[in-house]
Amino acid sequence: MRFASLGSGSKGNATLVEYGETCLLIDCGFSAVETQRRLESLGRTATDIDAVLVTHEHGDHIKGVGALARKHDLAIYMTPGTHRRFSSKGSEALELINIHQSFSIGDIEVLPVAVPHDAQEPSQFIFAGGGHTLGMLTDLGSVSSHVASEYRACDALLLECNYDPELLAYGPYPASVKRRVSGGWGHLSNKQAAQYLGSGGFERLKQLVVAHISETNNSLECVEAALQGSVEHIEQIFFARQDSGFDWIELNA
Repeated sequence: MRFASLGSGSKGNATLVEYGETCLLIDCGFSAVETQRRLESLGRTATDIDAVLVTHEHGDHIKGVGALARKHDLAIYMTPGTHRRFSSKGSEALELINIHQSFSIGDIEVLPVAVPHDAQEPSQFIFAGGGHTLGMLTDLGSVSSHVASEYRACDALLLECNYDPELLAYGPYPASVKRRVSGGWGHLSNKQAAQYLGSGGFERLKQLVVAHISETNNSLECVEAALQGSVEHIEQIFFARQDSGFDWIELNA
C-alpha cells in the first residue's frame, strides 16, 4: 500500500491511496483542472481513480468532487449527512456509507470513523490492504475515545497539526473564527496532536505524516517543537504541504 497528497491545508485537500489494482482519491478541494495538474505531478490521471471518498462538505475538501466525478464517471462515497450538504447536479454515481460499518472498494478495505467536527456527518477513514493499515485523521476538534481506539493499530498515520495556540490567539482571524478553530468541533492543535501521539498504544506506527498545517496560524518550527518527546518511536516523519502535498510514501513492511 502507498499514499500521496495533492495538497493539504485550508486552500484545498486531496489524498491518493493505492493498493493492488485500486486507486482511491480522498477529498478533492481543488478545481478539476488543478486536480488534474497535481495528479500528473504524481504520475497519475483522473482515469486511474476508481472512486472518490469524501470526509465532509467543507469547500477545501469538496470543491472539485462533483465536476471531477461527472467528467470521469467516478463513484462518490460519503455519509448521508454529508450528502445532504453536497451541492450535486445529480449525474454523479453516489454511494452512501454507514459511518459505523466497514466496506471494500476493489482491493482496499475502508473503515469510516466518526469525528467531532463542525460538519453535518463528518468521517475520517482507515484503509487496509496487504497486511498494512493506513489512517487518515484531520479536521477534528478533539480526539474522542472512539477515535483514539480506532487508530491504535495503524502502520502509517496522516494526522492533523492545524495550529499553534499562541499564533492563532494573536493572529489576524476574527474572534469568532478563532473560537471555531480552537473549539472541540474545530481542528487539532500541535499540542493536542502531540498529546495523542504520546498517549501510548502506537506500537505498530512507523510512519507519520503531519498534515493540514495552517499557513497563517502555524509553522513547521512550531510543529516540530510541539511534537518533540512524542514521536521518538516513529521511524519516518513527513510534512504535507499546501502547494505540493507530498510524494508517494510506501508503507513499511
